Amino acid sequence: MFRKTSGAILCPSCGRLTNADAPMCLVCGRKNPGMWGFAGPLRALFRRLNFTNAVTAACVALYVVSLVFDPLAALRPRGFLDVFSPTGRALDALGMTGSVAWAEGRWWTLLTAIYLHGGLLHILFNVLWIRQLGPAVEEIYGPARLVVIFTVSGVAGFVASNSLGVPFTIGASGSIFGLLGAIVAFGRKRGGAFGRMVLQQYGQWALVLFVFGFFMPGVNNWAHGGGFAGGFGAGLVLSLAERRAETAFDWLLAGAAIVLTVAGFALALWSAFAG
Repeated sequence: MFRKTSGAILCPSCGRLTNADAPMCLVCGRKNPGMWGFAGPLRALFRRLNFTNAVTAACVALYVVSLVFDPLAALRPRGFLDVFSPTGRALDALGMTGSVAWAEGRWWTLLTAIYLHGGLLHILFNVLWIRQLGPAVEEIYGPARLVVIFTVSGVAGFVASNSLGVPFTIGASGSIFGLLGAIVAFGRKRGGAFGRMVLQQYGQWALVLFVFGFFMPGVNNWAHGGGFAGGFGAGLVLSLAERRAETAFDWLLAGAAIVLTVAGFALALWSAFAG
């Protein structure tokens, strides 16, 4: 059974042993620490979930789908940087965002566009950065908070670029800058020699990548800036405690982010083919 309504569990707030059916944790006073039987399974789910691998798999799978959607056009040579580039029609069907989608009320594209990429080099660099930064953020904040930070950052980046009139945009780079922003927030709040070292290293990475974006064609620096701000803000709001102190609210937020993203892709396909 998914629910655990009796026996010992770890309190979602303090991590101490309590009963699944207890009305209150005797250590920290949290009400209903068993969350109607779902606290233990949710904790186990997010401890086992490797979100970095899941994002990698989703990005690669959707990139392949976008190529298969219109293979002849995707394989047509258009230049070195456009090798294996999906067509605009394919990306729009899968949930590309931008001011055009924004004006049409397709809010779900703020989520779906995070996982879409416009070429082989685009997805290669983004996946490498996700796999570099995802585990670092998870180590600092925990697996559930990683999901929240990644999603909030990507949405914040696209809100910024859509509001400023970028017509079409895709990619996980806003979320990547958000991961950098969250680590910078950690360094700032941590303080001391270690905090300064983290702040300097990851702050320099963010600055170099942001400046580098001005010299690359087609780079959406508005999304980068918005994503960094979203990640930095999320990092300041979320607790910096270790994974055992992730709360039930963190898990619910992470679950909601995943459900909304999956629902977003369903809405994108419905809008493209049945709407």
